[in-house]
Amino acid sequence: MKLIVKFNLVLSLVFLVGLGGAAYVSHEVLQRNARDEILQNARIMMQGSLAARGYTISQITPLLQNQLNYEFLPQTVAAYAATEYFNELRKQYPDYTYKEATLNPTNPRDRATDWEADIVNSFRNTQGQTEIMGERDTPAGRTLYLARPIKITDPGCLRCHSVPDAAPASMLARYGSANGFGWQLNEIVGAQVVSVPMEVPIQRADATFRVFMVLLVALVGFIFVLLNILLITLVIRPVNRLARIADRVSLGEMNVEEFPVKGRDEISTLAESFGRMRKSLVHALKMLES
Repeated sequence: MKLIVKFNLVLSLVFLVGLGGAAYVSHEVLQRNARDEILQNARIMMQGSLAARGYTISQITPLLQNQLNYEFLPQTVAAYAATEYFNELRKQYPDYTYKEATLNPTNPRDRATDWEADIVNSFRNTQGQTEIMGERDTPAGRTLYLARPIKITDPGCLRCHSVPDAAPASMLARYGSANGFGWQLNEIVGAQVVSVPMEVPIQRADATFRVFMVLLVALVGFIFVLLNILLITLVIRPVNRLARIADRVSLGEMNVEEFPVKGRDEISTLAESFGRMRKSLVHALKMLES
C-alpha cells in the first residue's frame, strides 16, 4: 500500500471522527440553546401574567369593590384579567396559550383538561414543588409548557369560593352556585400553564446546524486537499525521484544525475546522505578496478 493511500486513510478516519464529534456537540448545543430560548419566552409570558394579576388586584379591584353589590364584574378578578391579557396577545401569536387551569373553577372556561389536571395533582401531591416543565404534541405542533401552582394564600379569596352563602349575590347570578366553592386556605386549586410553540426556534437551530456543518465539511475538504498537495509536493515526489536514482545506481549506472539538495529538511538530509553514499561507492569501485 502506497504512502499516499495510508496517509489518506488515516486522515479520512481522523476527519470523520472529528466531524462526527463536532456534529454531535454542535447539534446538542444548538438544540439546548433553542430549548432555553423557548423556556425563557415561557417565563417572560408567566411574568407577564403575574404582572397583569398584580395590577388587577392592587389597582382595579379596589376601585370596583362596591360595584359587586350591584353587578359582578369579572374584570375585577385577577385570573380573568390575566387570561384576557393573553387573549389579546394571541391575536398576533395564536400558538401561544395561557390558562389558569383549575379543578373546580367558577368560570367554566378555566376548568382543567386531563393533562392540566395531572399537573395540578402533581403540585398537590408534591410538597414544595413550585414549577413543572414539559413538552407535548398539539395540532399546531410540539409545544413546551411551563406551569406554576395556584395556591390560596389570601383569606379574602374565600369570600367568593368558600360556600355559596358567603359569595356576592351578583357573582351567583352570573355563574350559579354549582362550581367554584369549597376552596380551603393554603390549598392548591389549580395551575398557571403557559404553552410556547417549539417549531420556530427548533427550525432555526436546525438551519444553523446545517450551515455550520456545510462550512465545516467545506473547510475539512479544503484542508484534506491542501495536505495531499503538500504531501505529494514535499514528500512523495522527492522520495520517488530519489528511489529512481537509487534503482539506477543499484543497476550499476554510476553517472546518473545527482539529486538536488535544497533546504535542511529531512528529505534534503536523506538526499545528501545518499549522495555521499554514492560517491563512496564510486570511489570504492574505482579502487577495486585499479
